[in-house]
Amino acid sequence: MHGGNLAWAATLAGCPASAILDFSASISPLGPPKSALDAIQAHLSCLTAYPDPDYGELRAALGEALNVDPDWILPGNGSAELLTWAAWDLSKLEATYLVTPAFGDYWRALLAFGAKVLDCPLGLKSLGAGPGNGLVTDDLSVSNRSLVSPSLCLPVPLALDAGFRGLLLNNPHNPTGLLFGREAIRPYLEHLGLVVVDEAFMDFLPPEQQESLIDAVAEFPNLVILRSLTKFYSLPGLRLGCAIAHPDRLRRWQLQRDPWPVNALAAAAAAAVVRDVVFERQTWDWLPVARRELFEGLASLPGLQPFPGAANFLLVESSLSVSLIQQSLLESHRILIRDCLSFPELGDRFFRVAVRDRADNLWLIAGLAEVLSQ
Repeated sequence: MHGGNLAWAATLAGCPASAILDFSASISPLGPPKSALDAIQAHLSCLTAYPDPDYGELRAALGEALNVDPDWILPGNGSAELLTWAAWDLSKLEATYLVTPAFGDYWRALLAFGAKVLDCPLGLKSLGAGPGNGLVTDDLSVSNRSLVSPSLCLPVPLALDAGFRGLLLNNPHNPTGLLFGREAIRPYLEHLGLVVVDEAFMDFLPPEQQESLIDAVAEFPNLVILRSLTKFYSLPGLRLGCAIAHPDRLRRWQLQRDPWPVNALAAAAAAAVVRDVVFERQTWDWLPVARRELFEGLASLPGLQPFPGAANFLLVESSLSVSLIQQSLLESHRILIRDCLSFPELGDRFFRVAVRDRADNLWLIAGLAEVLSQ
């Protein structure tokens, strides 16, 4: 269901977990930022006291970074915790449309509360890796020239009773990397009872390229935005995320959940990194170049067809069993890729790889070339 299972990979590879080169979890290779480590060091004395239950300083920092009133922000123990509460609200509706292939945690959260799920497939097609080819969602082709979908094209009937139904999707989409234009989602905001958009990978795009709906939350009380603070800043072990939604909804979530979900060190690190404009610019300068080089390297290998993507990962179709490729990479090169077996629509002929630094990406391409030649 998740990438980054280094304990399992190390057992298969017969080596320590620290020796595994992990392409399975879409985490930035540039972090953690020094600002996060300095903040943790400076707040070690806070371990003897409970965190601020209202997370005032953290919400102020997030509000400044996201240009949102702090009352409209709720920090969480990773976006996964906040997804759980969003799923709780969705489960109260007649049904929830889920854009598939979908991150396994969406199924976990929705089914935990008995939500009725209506599958909305993107209509994924493999059309090759060249210009003009890529992902297709109904009548829309998404190529490496244009990664933004102006139309969502989901089989969601916007009838008069649509207000009793919800929609859950992520943007950019995982695992395809497809980026939906904000105007593509707006019609669903105007008709559905609740729309939850997981923007866990949105911050990998520079501001001028983002298609975030954060500034629409004040207009639509039925909109919830989820953000992760762990992928961009390479802090998955701290568990950091936030929700942006109407204060009434967030106050209700706060009353329902456990107290102090974000520990004091995580809160301090989060407040520091969202103000770290130097690290942001380093990431936005690094990613497009590294992603293009990785895409071209993968496309040059026989039997592999990578899809263009807007996030820090690439989806790849394989003519061979991915399970066998994954096992060979681990045993021969100590490289872990993310199989797509948890996505029923994809199965054993697709895998996903994170974009890492140039040396790591070249090592992956060399390892894949050797495995595929065998």
